[in-house]
Amino acid sequence: MQPELKIHFLGAAQTVTGSLYVVELGDRSLVVDCGLYQGRRADARRINRDVPKLAARADAAILTHAHIDHSGNLPTLVKRGFTGRIHCTSATADLCESMLRDAARIQVADARWLNKKRHLRGDEEIIPLYDEDDAQRALGVFVPHAYQVPFEPIPGVTARLFDAGHVLGSASVCLDIELSGFKRRLVFSGDIGRKNLPILRDPQLPPAADYVVMESTYGNRLHAPVEQMDEQLASAVDATLRRGGKVIVPSFALERTQEIVFAFNRLVQSGRLAPLAVFVDSPLAVNLTEVFRRHPECYDEAASAFDAAHGDPFGFEQLQMIESVQESKRLNDFAGPAVIISASGMCEAGRILHHLRNTIENPNNSVVIVGYQAAHTLGRRIVERRERVKIFGVERDLNAAVFVLNAFSAHADRAELLDWAEGCGEQVRQFFLVHGEVEPAQALAETLRERGRDVVIPSPGQAVALS
Repeated sequence: MQPELKIHFLGAAQTVTGSLYVVELGDRSLVVDCGLYQGRRADARRINRDVPKLAARADAAILTHAHIDHSGNLPTLVKRGFTGRIHCTSATADLCESMLRDAARIQVADARWLNKKRHLRGDEEIIPLYDEDDAQRALGVFVPHAYQVPFEPIPGVTARLFDAGHVLGSASVCLDIELSGFKRRLVFSGDIGRKNLPILRDPQLPPAADYVVMESTYGNRLHAPVEQMDEQLASAVDATLRRGGKVIVPSFALERTQEIVFAFNRLVQSGRLAPLAVFVDSPLAVNLTEVFRRHPECYDEAASAFDAAHGDPFGFEQLQMIESVQESKRLNDFAGPAVIISASGMCEAGRILHHLRNTIENPNNSVVIVGYQAAHTLGRRIVERRERVKIFGVERDLNAAVFVLNAFSAHADRAELLDWAEGCGEQVRQFFLVHGEVEPAQALAETLRERGRDVVIPSPGQAVALS
């Protein structure tokens, strides 16, 4: 009798954040990703705290990459009773050492700050999802793997990780399932990167699969060419410097910050930009940059060549890495024009909020958006150029110029997603589109169906049996 094979879509179904899937095979199961949902605060607290029992009871987990919307709820999973191993690439494991500890510190600090106000109102106290001890327990069960080297996360399943080209260490997951003569190949794309992005190698197609779970973040949108990346950034900086203002760059500490720093390095080296003060104000980004330096095996040829010709891609004379709170506060009084790169990338937490509070009402300044902004985040409201935005509970006028540089996106756009899907081969029985809001997922699905593909956009919590 054929064992029942199911996929449970427990997160990032018809939305972009909070990836969480469970592959169930008879009495065994496997989690793929367990990320934090990011959106309205009350919704995020509820969704992230309520890790489904099905996931907590799983026998093992595989992590596609270290971005917090894919990895950030692993400590909660362990806290809720998960006792298996968490498999990922070596670079992902190293990145998560900093990412998960930082997420724990932010949650504890945010809860402490919010509870001061809640206590005055007599409201119930907010409990952090997890603390650093919980993060350490999760990190203690990570198992690193090299790309394309087979391993067995649970009996009957052989897994391989293929370079997804999205962030350092990112992977698509190929699962070869074989039990009682039943054989199927299931692929999870993870987040798919773009060709010719600086630093990383191009995305690698996994082998031909029967079923594919695929991201659809930009299923209805085309990015500016990667080749325009440096010029877009230089133009935004030029426009701001002519006004004598500051450039504020909300940036994910992982990958995007390193890409932006590398871009400034190239622009200064080439003479396109005159030397100017560039600050990276994120202790996490500083730590993660050190991880990048430890993994040159992940670099593409261009990054390796720059390293050989000019030295460290992630360091140049005008760059200052800021770690202490005192140094961060001093940036408020920095007199001259400057670039301040700070986390979080969606402007939902961290030091970027302080910089936005201090600069966003001055029309001489600019906010440069270099990454995806999920619905209901401050970053999305800035992209939408709302007249007023709320920062630390206070409404402020959005007078600063806003530049949206989509050439910097690390996610494949519509054309690149379609190319990736076609590269999976004609034998794919079904595509499941996840990690995308409804409109882009439907746009991608419509085109794939026109090309003769069977496509499903799973609803949140849906379970699908695979034959």
